Amino acid sequence: MVLKKITLLALLSGSLALAATLPVRSETLDGALAKAYSYNQDLNASRAQLRATDETVPQAKAGLRPRVNGVGSLSATRSRTTSGDGISPANSEVLSSSVGVQINQTLFDGFQTPNNVRSAKAQVQASQFNLSNTEQNTLLDAVTAYMNVIRDRQIADLRRQNLGFLNEQVRAARARFDVGEGTRTDVAQAESQQALATALLNSALSSVASSEASYFQVIGDAPNNLSPAKAPMRLLPNSVASAFAVSQRQHPAILAALSAVDAAAYQVKSAEGALLPQVTLQGQVANSYSSSDSGGGDLPGVNTSAGRPDVITQNEVSGTVTAQITIPIYQGGAASSLVRQYKETLGQRRIEVDGLRDQVRASVATSWAELQAARANITGYQAQVRSARLALEGVVEERNVGQRTTLDVLDSQADLISAQILLAGSERDEVVAAYSLLSSVGLLSQKSLKLAATNYDPNDHYIAVEDKWFGLRTPDGR
Repeated sequence: MVLKKITLLALLSGSLALAATLPVRSETLDGALAKAYSYNQDLNASRAQLRATDETVPQAKAGLRPRVNGVGSLSATRSRTTSGDGISPANSEVLSSSVGVQINQTLFDGFQTPNNVRSAKAQVQASQFNLSNTEQNTLLDAVTAYMNVIRDRQIADLRRQNLGFLNEQVRAARARFDVGEGTRTDVAQAESQQALATALLNSALSSVASSEASYFQVIGDAPNNLSPAKAPMRLLPNSVASAFAVSQRQHPAILAALSAVDAAAYQVKSAEGALLPQVTLQGQVANSYSSSDSGGGDLPGVNTSAGRPDVITQNEVSGTVTAQITIPIYQGGAASSLVRQYKETLGQRRIEVDGLRDQVRASVATSWAELQAARANITGYQAQVRSARLALEGVVEERNVGQRTTLDVLDSQADLISAQILLAGSERDEVVAAYSLLSSVGLLSQKSLKLAATNYDPNDHYIAVEDKWFGLRTPDGR
């Protein structure tokens, strides 16, 4: 028994030692972006919306596809006729039924269906580009959330270090006051800064909690051990002019707006088709059965129904083919109004393209300026931190020999903390601005970043349903 206990303790100690030597797995920015690409709820909802939009294409194609219906009827009639002059009442019973198949086929609808199909395809393409834009926005939100957590944690650590430094200053001020080398003012100044540092630390911890909550909402996982991130320099445009050119050519928001223009143009043509002749063909095959039974209606003393069958049955199989042409003459102005309405919508879509081009251009300019400013700020704040740290060390030494006051030390410490906080913010701003520039030019995607996530291809679902003639199940089996 003792040997077993010793063996168990040895194994437990070895396990703990091994666990202590294993590195804590950290989360990288690319890993967080891959999670957001795969699990973000808003992004997955947009993908589901696109799959629903794909179904508008087979719906539009149904305009020139046959419609087959089974038709059936059943009727029963019973009548009694009473006459004067001694004629007996006449009774009649008729039972009839019919079953058949009816086929309706539109041969020509004024080119409405072809234009509706083209419009639906353009709308699907616009939705695909909108999904790409949503992916960009989601990835940019993920970058922002990731860097916000890193920045706020750094600020909280700086606030915590500052509080520890001020705690030591309060202790030292009280010790000097006790031996007569300091004043009550020195102690009060140190205690005041200590109280302020405590409040600022609480605010910083609150910001950390808020950033972590946003991180979980966007990425779908808790921010455990986040690794520092850098700007993706290899993907950034070389100049602002090239950024403008690339963005105008391939930004998904602009491409979606251009596809919406195509969809609106086809809607105009479809509406104009309502003014053209319509040709339809109808075929029907029916099997009808009827039976009748009549009696009575005899004159007094005369049986006129003698020799007649009591029940008469009849069965008829028929087939009918009907072709019909409809030439619109006047529809109360509704068709013409619809054409004018779609033309105005087309004009609206064209104006929206120009507006989106301006928005993208402004976004590129803003992101470029923010990136350049963040880089310059990092250089400046790094120099300020180095200088503030040297100044603090010198002021502390001078205070120790009586050439400086406690207030000078506190001011130098505040300058150092302020510079470090500004540096942490600028480092965050550089990464966010870089990814924002990528988003502005339309390059912030799973493929360009080479994320370790399964690529979602919207064409897979579209191809599966584009020519689907029947079936209630979705391509994924629901």
